[in-house]
Amino acid sequence: MAGPQNILLVGFMASGKTETGKALARIIGWPLVDTDAQIVARAGRPIDEIFLQDGEPAFRILEAGIVQELCAGSGRIIAAGGGAFTVPENRERMLAGGIVVCLSARPETIHRRITELPSPPTSREGNKGGSKAQPVRPLLAGDNPLARIRELLTQRAPAYAQANFTVETDDLTPERVARRILELCGIEPAEPEGGVMADTDVAAVVHHSGGEYPVVAGWGVIDNLGERLTGLGIKGPAYIITDSHVMNPYGRMVQRALQKAGIGAHCFIIPSGETSKSFEVAQGIYDWLVGLRAERGHPIIAVGGGVTGDLAGFVAATYLRGVPFIQVPTSMAAMVDASIGGKVAVNLPQAKNMVGAFYQPLGVFADVRALATLGKRELAEGWAEAIKHGFILDASLVDAFEEHAEALMTVEPEISTELIRRSMAIKADVVSQDERETLGIRILLNYGHTIGHALESSTEYGTFLHGEAVSIGMMGAAHIAEHLGMISEDLVKRQQRLLERFNLPIRAPGVAVDAVLGAMTLDKKVQGGSNRWVLLEEAGKAVVRSDVPRDLVEATVRDLVS
Repeated sequence: MAGPQNILLVGFMASGKTETGKALARIIGWPLVDTDAQIVARAGRPIDEIFLQDGEPAFRILEAGIVQELCAGSGRIIAAGGGAFTVPENRERMLAGGIVVCLSARPETIHRRITELPSPPTSREGNKGGSKAQPVRPLLAGDNPLARIRELLTQRAPAYAQANFTVETDDLTPERVARRILELCGIEPAEPEGGVMADTDVAAVVHHSGGEYPVVAGWGVIDNLGERLTGLGIKGPAYIITDSHVMNPYGRMVQRALQKAGIGAHCFIIPSGETSKSFEVAQGIYDWLVGLRAERGHPIIAVGGGVTGDLAGFVAATYLRGVPFIQVPTSMAAMVDASIGGKVAVNLPQAKNMVGAFYQPLGVFADVRALATLGKRELAEGWAEAIKHGFILDASLVDAFEEHAEALMTVEPEISTELIRRSMAIKADVVSQDERETLGIRILLNYGHTIGHALESSTEYGTFLHGEAVSIGMMGAAHIAEHLGMISEDLVKRQQRLLERFNLPIRAPGVAVDAVLGAMTLDKKVQGGSNRWVLLEEAGKAVVRSDVPRDLVEATVRDLVS
């Protein structure tokens, strides 16, 4: 591929170098190398310890050696530390070693990103291991980090100005920034090794213990689904599982797209609704697969909402001890949440998702066009999951929902697709860090779910859509956090106003208190007999608490259902 020998990303901390580097790597197939990660590996110590014990000059010496080695190679995406390009010797080597792109952001944006989002584990400017503890940032020590950011940006501006190009990242996703960089560098996207299609519809790539898979969202994705699956090595026949509401038109559209690419496809239609996530329905699918002599290499493709995805994934994980699995979500909730991360399950009468597995798909392909045919209620309940992502991990996403609520409820194509991709990318990043919910990171995605799941099961899955129950659960969790002194009343009201703008319920009048409290004891997050609660500390920042008093929980539930 013609182009520079390397692409080097420089700029201030939290300007987006790592995430943009990941997006570039997905698009053009070049490896991403992070100078801070290389330093940690070489020194055997976290960077904040190097700063503390040896001082900044010692760190700069290590950094210079790494920069020299990396710039001597080619075909790499190099993400450099915030200060690397300010050193004249490094700057000279980097400019000679490829095209240098400076990522910039406003001081306020940088401050917000630093205080609200997790940081990478290798950064000398923070402990980014996914922990929500306040990061250690040696260069921002003091009582006024925003003033220090402005000071450092002013100091570094002459050096950053010597980059070949500058791209502002304040209001762009990493994917958009990466595309802009490729335009500036004159590089045409190429298909990376492994067959993952490199295109503008890729929102993220999920990395897991068995490999990785693309998460795709775009308008009309189903039309070329057969080509995408062929690119992943999928061969027929395929077995489509969909429900009675989705079969026409989307089940048939998927079937035709596969057949156009030479992949034969059979369809199994389940009743629409949560009650289909049962052993009885799964048994019917097993019998159907046996009758068609389905083999271990034949894929199961879920076309529909979260119910279809969970059920089809459970069947895929267990039939012949595992067959290939593809997610084609057609509901909002499935696109931004349920289809990503490999959680598959069926329900028991006592509680939701009690029998299941972690079974990763080979790809997630969301056609945003399908949302235009959803009813307002179904659309709103899906946005609840995306709004949840904002409140727990990205305050700027909350801002975007507040700004564009009306356009999103009419599925305006450009902004809807953009925010769906952003939400999908958040989910993909979390599950990549914590595939099996063992590190305490993935549990954050359960904000609102402790009460939400209990509402669903206590009403026999017939009263609330999943996102509606989560919306009510989010309000319950917010009230608990307020009573514990973790957040202000203003934040509770802000969450409530946003949920109401999307026509989501914030209460569940008439539901039996004892049934909800009983269902909560079967929650999968229970540990040592106590519920683990995901609670907000501020917009964009959540933590897990196991010390919520029982009487506060009971009072909160009573208030929600009164």
